[in-house]
Formats: sequence, C-alpha cells, structure tokens
Amino acid sequence: MPIDRFSYQPSASQLNLPIRKTLMAKQFRGSHTVTVTPFTPDGGGIDEAALKRFLDWQIACGVPGVIILGTTGEFLTVSDDERQRYVEATVKHVAGRMQVMVGTMNAYTPNAVRYSKEAEALGADGLMIAPPYYYTPTHDEIFNYYKAISEAVTIPIMLYNNPVTTNVDMPAKLVAKLTKAFENVRYIKEASMNVGRVFDIVELTEGVMNVFAGERIVESYRLGAVGYVNPYGNYIPRASSRIWDFLVAGRLDDAQAIQALINRMDHIIAEGHPTYGHQCYSKALAAAAGYPVGDVRAPLTKFVELGAEGVSRREKLVAIMGELDALMDRLQAKAA
Repeated sequence: MPIDRFSYQPSASQLNLPIRKTLMAKQFRGSHTVTVTPFTPDGGGIDEAALKRFLDWQIACGVPGVIILGTTGEFLTVSDDERQRYVEATVKHVAGRMQVMVGTMNAYTPNAVRYSKEAEALGADGLMIAPPYYYTPTHDEIFNYYKAISEAVTIPIMLYNNPVTTNVDMPAKLVAKLTKAFENVRYIKEASMNVGRVFDIVELTEGVMNVFAGERIVESYRLGAVGYVNPYGNYIPRASSRIWDFLVAGRLDDAQAIQALINRMDHIIAEGHPTYGHQCYSKALAAAAGYPVGDVRAPLTKFVELGAEGVSRREKLVAIMGELDALMDRLQAKAA
C-alpha cells in the first residue's frame, strides 16, 4: 500500500535510532531560493550591501528560506575566507526572518566536513551537500563521505542529487540507505531529471525522506515532494515562491499557470546558454528587477560578453517577468 506522504510518522524504533536523536528543531517546506552570490562590480569580493538588499527582497516576497553557495551561487569560485564572511553576513542579516541553508560540498571529504562545521557554528539552519564531484565515486565512497559529515554536525542535511553537474547519480536505494543510517539526513534536492525518482525515494524511505524538487515543480509535488529548490527566486521570488503555496492549497491550475510562464523563461535561457546559464542570466535579471548583484566569475561567461543576443534575450525574459507580476496580481485578487 502506498505511504501517505504527509501523515506518516515513523517511530524511533522503526528507524533504529536512539530516541534522544530523533528530534530536529528545523523543518523545511516550500520554495527556497538557491541564491546567486553578490559580487562587487570588479568581481573581487562579496558585495555585502547588495546581499542585504537582496535578502530583504526575498523576505518581503514571502520566501521561506534561502540556500547559499549552491551551483547557482558559484561556490567553486569563492575562497574559504569569503565563504566564512558570506555565511556569517547572511545569517546575521536574516536574523531568523527566514531559514538559511548553506552548500558545504567539496570533493575532499575533510573540506566538506570543515565547511559544514563552520556553517553550523555560524548559525546556519541546515546544509545542502552534493556527493564528491569529478571522481565518479562508488556508493561506498559516497556513504562514507556523508557519514563523516553527518557525524560532525547536528543540523539537518539536504542531499543534493544533480548528475549533470557532479557526474554522479545517487539512486533511490542509496538515498534510502543514507536516510536509515543518519538521523540528520532527512532532505534531498532531487535533480536527476527523472521526476519519477521523487516517488521512488518517498516509497523506499517509507515517507521519512523529505524530497525537494529540482525541476518540474507541479509534477514533483504530485509525486510527494514537500518543497522546491528554486533558482528562479533570484529574479521572480514572488511567483516562484507562491507557486508552492498554491499547490499546498489545492490550487493546481493556478500553480500550472505560473509554471507555464517559468518554463517559457527557462527555454529562452537554455537556448542562449547551452551549458549552465542560470548564474549569468539570474544576475542580469536580478538587476533588471532592481537588485543588482554583480556578474559571474571566470570561467563563466559574463552577461556583457553575450552581446546583442544576450540583451535581446534579457528583454524577452523581462517581458515574461511582467506577465508573471500581472498573473500574480490576478491570482491574489481571486483569493481575496
């Protein structure tokens, strides 16, 4: 019999966990923006003033949480000193007004452990961690990597399954093994491009693992996802956050209307940057929305280097952003 994803609550004995370790203070739900990293105009540092304006915008739009230093946040280009100051500044400025998760993955396990411990000490609510990238590690190597991190921290860990960028796919059986072994591994961003994986993970973990969609928002919700890791929140935070609220409220048609416009934007971005264009366009569109956050760092293509084609695509995207604002006004008026 299928598990009731939203009411099933396993006991400590079912999970083979000590009762004192089964309670975690934080619970993550809804559409969390996976943020760009605001850089100074010359790209030489973190722009803390821009960061604060950007975070206040997210909060004003009702975003329940942000995830910093993910793929969209160019984590590979950020120095250890910048990382420490960035996490500290984000947590301090947010001051509990929304949740803050931090990407702490690294191909070298001791570094991932160090980044994770640092983020917890600085006040992060949770961690998002991809498996070791580039090496194509075995399942045992992945397990031991997460074991080392899990044993070093107490805050929740969100696994990050993104085969496109990490060159490793964590199948549902491995996710279930990690869920059973480590009591703070209770979330996963599932971005394998196989939406059916959402259902497989929920079933194999008996509803214990909380799946966050990495794409196909409406379909993932229908298959049991409880949230969305959202790159579009960098420039359309109101619409891309409220879409999840509409799903939970049973307003599927309204959610699908939002998703249709987001899909149009996604196609324009993908055509203009065939590898991984969200960083470049996300920053250009955040600026178009009134929240400049600098440009990307090398080796990524800067927006200015896209020339007239980039400007043309940005204009098309900004027009759709206007359509989304008008749609949101209508949908919110309907609910009033």
